[in-house]
Amino acid sequence: MSAPPRAELVVDLDALRHNVRLLRAEVGEGVAMMTVVKADGYGHGMLEVARAAREAGADWLGVATLDEAATLRAAGDSGPLLAWLTTPGEDRAPAVVADVDLSASSTGELAEIADAATRAGKPARVHLKVDTGLSRGGATGAEWPALLAAAVHAAREGRVEVTGLWSHFAASDEPAHRANDVQEQRFRDAVAAAESAGLHPRVRHLANSAAALLRPTSRFDLVRCGIASYGLDPAPGQPGTARLDLRPVMTARATLALVKEVAAGEGVSYGHTWLAPHRTVLGLVPVGYGDGVPRHASNRAEVGVAGARRPVRGRVCMDQFVVELGPGDPTAAGADVTLFGAAPHPSAQDWAEACETISYEIVTRIGGRFVRRHVNRHDQGARSS
Repeated sequence: MSAPPRAELVVDLDALRHNVRLLRAEVGEGVAMMTVVKADGYGHGMLEVARAAREAGADWLGVATLDEAATLRAAGDSGPLLAWLTTPGEDRAPAVVADVDLSASSTGELAEIADAATRAGKPARVHLKVDTGLSRGGATGAEWPALLAAAVHAAREGRVEVTGLWSHFAASDEPAHRANDVQEQRFRDAVAAAESAGLHPRVRHLANSAAALLRPTSRFDLVRCGIASYGLDPAPGQPGTARLDLRPVMTARATLALVKEVAAGEGVSYGHTWLAPHRTVLGLVPVGYGDGVPRHASNRAEVGVAGARRPVRGRVCMDQFVVELGPGDPTAAGADVTLFGAAPHPSAQDWAEACETISYEIVTRIGGRFVRRHVNRHDQGARSS
């Protein structure tokens, strides 16, 4: 019998399907669903989660880069797909040929897309992005009229089809934040200006996961659900999201490499930032910051071992970290360790709070030498990557 993997990420595709269906039901009829699968599906495996999301009814997929879009198309995905992050000079023609919707935040970006359409021999599908207050991508209010005029001109030339208008919230996970009302009104004004210019795209979209669940007025024609699709709360502490049966899709686990007893006063790991206050048993977990385990978890996070939570002791190292099993603990090397996953184990949100970050960072950075395994509970199928 072969030994279990030293460390693996178990990705439950049935949980992903469940979450997509649940989110669709929450946003209601008449609103399309985009599942965001950028950054390798938030660390879960882009191709596998994209396929599962489509099976669960995702109308659209969303990615950041042209490479991500090309990978999806090469794998056979042919449904609506938006890619929104490009840099000057990137060749957009293959994306136009592949019917990938592209985002334009400036007249210069739109001109590059129109040029790509000419080379591709077909109109480019374009979502015009307005900056409503995130001050990241998107045309500012002052730039918006020029972008609209350029889009109208390119559309008349037959080089682009404006298929969407969009923007992005800065604080939708804080429902009472004053920026939310401001941004939604600015988006409505931008849509009205586009309509006055003669543009009537198929989809208007503003809401990410938190807004889709907590701000119904922002749903418009399409919502973009990223982190919630992976079973993680997009607005921790808010009753409107905590009530949902979102199921964590990823479990990060490892096999305990070594168990040893240490005496009172012994220091643990680099710098001896933790000293054993009494004789106790330690366990060595064979993953570290080289595998995406945050060094900030040192002396802060917990893992699950033998049905109980055990604290990380000392500094997280490149390849390993230490947990305290407790005085007289009988756990032996070879035991299973769950870094994070579904209850009763610690969650990615628990790790995020311990590291003073967000769950997005926990799941997208984990990897390195972990083996990723996709499972389907209904048929017990599995595949490693």
